[in-house]
Amino acid sequence: MDMDQQLKTILRGSAEFIDEEELKKKLAKGRPLRVKAGFDPTAPDLHLGHTVLIHKLRHFQELGHTVIFLIGDFTGMIGDPSGRSETRPPLTREQVLQNAETYKKQVFKILDPEKTEVRFNSEWMDKFGAADFIRLASRYTVARMLERDDFEKRYRSNMTISIHEFLYPLVQGYDSVALEADVELGGTDQKFNLLVGRHLQSQEGQEPQCVLTVPILEGLDSVKKMSKSLGNYVGIDEPPADMFGKLMSVSDELMWRYYELITTKTLDEIAELQRRVESGELHPKTAKEELAEHITAQYHGSDKAAEARQGFNAVFAQGCVPDDMPEFSCSCGEDSTPPAFLADSGLAGSRGEAKRLIKQGALSLDGEKLDDPNTPLTAGEYVVRLGKKRFLRLIVR
Repeated sequence: MDMDQQLKTILRGSAEFIDEEELKKKLAKGRPLRVKAGFDPTAPDLHLGHTVLIHKLRHFQELGHTVIFLIGDFTGMIGDPSGRSETRPPLTREQVLQNAETYKKQVFKILDPEKTEVRFNSEWMDKFGAADFIRLASRYTVARMLERDDFEKRYRSNMTISIHEFLYPLVQGYDSVALEADVELGGTDQKFNLLVGRHLQSQEGQEPQCVLTVPILEGLDSVKKMSKSLGNYVGIDEPPADMFGKLMSVSDELMWRYYELITTKTLDEIAELQRRVESGELHPKTAKEELAEHITAQYHGSDKAAEARQGFNAVFAQGCVPDDMPEFSCSCGEDSTPPAFLADSGLAGSRGEAKRLIKQGALSLDGEKLDDPNTPLTAGEYVVRLGKKRFLRLIVR
């Protein structure tokens, strides 16, 4: 590709890039760039919100650049303060390493493992002694740290900021020095940390990295960022039918953002789809089915994705109840309250999520809506439907 085509691919779906002229100079050298993105393994599973960044790494990979998937096993034990209104509890080394193993398996559903350099920042940070940390801390001032939006808000609100939280952006920045990164990617909430990397590289006599931030993906509610705690997420390891069904609940407007940020379709292909929908040639539901099948295929293969699409239309478009719905048994009493059996069966992620969904009118039993989360069910057999896509055969004994 010529430089303009490369820039178009690199800037696709980006929120901000610092600095385009610097990038052109790096590209003009004719060598593969070292492109870094760090992930702290603070939870065992990734969802589609995380893949915005991974897809951007894939774009660089397809252009022939070296992608460094950095697992922050050291920084994960500090706890990223980005966007936090309180100090994040640190994880143990065992928790971090266990989560890191699942990350490695999941990201290669998008990245080419042959062209990916997987690194752990404990490689260099475990060698740091007390004197090294003091020298690193001397590279940045408290005043500059307090320019960070989340630190500033907490400081003005007299909320706790622990000293170790100031170390997080410094360690992340030093990762760029250790890896000699040309470009670092991160979410918009990571901008401060990415700029610290530029600062530290300059002090080390390295050419400062360019910084590319990607948007935070909205969840299935179309409002708040995708998050497991909010229950508006799609996990990349979810069964094909669940993934497809959840994606069909995305709004018509948000659908195009998903197309741009988390699919492998080209911008020209997306523009043509959008044109056909706007002209009336293609129904929005069909475009959404294509989105759901495309994304499901990325993680489960085209055959499973096609089955999920057929199953969805059989159940929801034709009003059928699936034959292969899971079965769950519980006892009368506290175990048979809706939040309890929804969470215990795995139909909802937690009792809190179940209560929210019930209050939103998402639960029905044998076709009748149930909006009281506190009422235990009597003995019997029920067909449970949660939202449009989750079914359960419930036996209360």
